Amino acid sequence: MPITLIEHGSLDATATDRPLYYNSGRFVVLESVSSAAIASALDGLALRQRTIANNIANINTPNYRAKRVSFEAELAASVRGGDGHAAATIEASLEPTQLNGNNVNLDTETLSNIDTVLRYQFAARAANGQFTSLRAAMRTN
Repeated sequence: MPITLIEHGSLDATATDRPLYYNSGRFVVLESVSSAAIASALDGLALRQRTIANNIANINTPNYRAKRVSFEAELAASVRGGDGHAAATIEASLEPTQLNGNNVNLDTETLSNIDTVLRYQFAARAANGQFTSLRAAMRTN
């Protein structure tokens, strides 16, 4: 079965010396559990940031229920299982509502956003470290 690379040509056959992963319609050759986990964390955190922004945008919308994004437990289980891929889930917040039926709390959203930004920066630095190591390993003299 030939593998077609999207950017720089194609390969004629599958590699036999390492496992290939099929992800989002493409085969991924250089992926480890840690790189998959970092990518899943970045995806989950980006979704959390968008969800927080949406919650804040709807702070005055009657009957709007705040949303919460979770992925950490599934990601931890996936890493323990040797995979590293995890999908984030969005659920309605269980916080009490105001008189207009809205339950968005600006303090909660602000703190959650700060926490999410810090986690995203940490995960982005981890991904950068992996890319730096990969570049150094591929460098030839």
